[in-house]
Amino acid sequence: MMVRKLLLASAMVAVSAAAAQAADPESCKAVRLSDVGWTDIQATTGLTTVLLKGLGYEPTSEPLSVEVTLQSMKNKDIDVFLGNWMPSMASQIDPYTKDGSIDRLETPNLEGAGYGMVVPTYVADAGVKDLKDLAAHEDKFDGKIYGIEPGNDGNKIVQGFIDDPATGLQGWELVESSEQGMLTQAEKLMKDNDWVVFLGWTPHPVMGQMSLHYLSGVEEAGFGPATVYTTTRDGYVEECPNVGKLLSNLQFDLGMEGDMMNAILADGKDGETAGKEWLSKNPQAIDKYLAGVTTFDGQDGVAAVKASLGL
Repeated sequence: MMVRKLLLASAMVAVSAAAAQAADPESCKAVRLSDVGWTDIQATTGLTTVLLKGLGYEPTSEPLSVEVTLQSMKNKDIDVFLGNWMPSMASQIDPYTKDGSIDRLETPNLEGAGYGMVVPTYVADAGVKDLKDLAAHEDKFDGKIYGIEPGNDGNKIVQGFIDDPATGLQGWELVESSEQGMLTQAEKLMKDNDWVVFLGWTPHPVMGQMSLHYLSGVEEAGFGPATVYTTTRDGYVEECPNVGKLLSNLQFDLGMEGDMMNAILADGKDGETAGKEWLSKNPQAIDKYLAGVTTFDGQDGVAAVKASLGL
C-alpha cells in the first residue's frame, strides 16, 4: 500500500511538472494588444482580453492608429494586432512582413468579410453603381467622399482614386473622421435622401441596417471581399507559445462579431464587456478557443476561464 501511495504521489508530481512546463515564461505574462478603434476590433480584442485574463495573463489594450500599431510591433512595443484586413492593408503591412519585423498567422481570424465604397440603394438605383459613375454627379455628392480615421488603409485607397486622373475625381475631398463620425454623417444625409458615398464594410450591424450598394470598379485597389488576419511582433509566438496557440485558435465569424458589435454600438458596452457576455452565452466556443491552451501557470485553461465567467 505504501509503495502504491508513493507511486501515485510521484505520478502527481510528474503531472504537475509537465503542466508547469506548458506555461509561458514570466516575460509573456503581460500581453500588449493594439485597438485601432474599429468596432469589430474592439469586439475581438475585448473577447481575447477576457480569455487572457481568465488564463492568468495581464493583457492591456492600447488605442493606436494602424500606422502606429505597425511601427510599434516593429519596435516590439506591441505584441498582438487582430485587425490585419487584407488585401486593403497590403501596401501598409507588406514592408513589415517582408522585412520580418511583423509576423502574420497563417490561419485567418475572420473570412467572408467585405470592404469598399458604398452608396445608398436609392443612389445606385439612380445609376451610380461603379466608381466611374461618381464623377458625373459631383454636385449631388457635394464633391465629398467620407472616410474614417486619418492613416486608414481605406482612406488611402480613396485618396488614390481622387489623385488618379482616370477617375475624373480631381477636386473631390476625402473627409476623414472616425467610424462613428462617418456613420453619423451618412445617416444624417440618408435621412433626407441626400446623396452620399462613404466607406462600408462587413461585418457591421449599423451598416447592415442601411440599404446600401457596394460600388464596383474598385477591386484592383484592394477593396472587395476581405480576410482578416492576426499579426504579432516578430518571434512572439515562439517566445510565448501558449498565447500563440490561443491566437491560432481564434477564428471568428460574421454573426458573432455582429452580435458583439451591436452590444457596443447599440447598448454602449465596451469590447471586454461585450466579449464576456458573448462567451457566457456561448460557452462551447471556449473549448474551441482554448484547445491545447493552459493557464499562465500551466493548469487547465478551459476550466479556469469558465470559472472566471461563473460558468
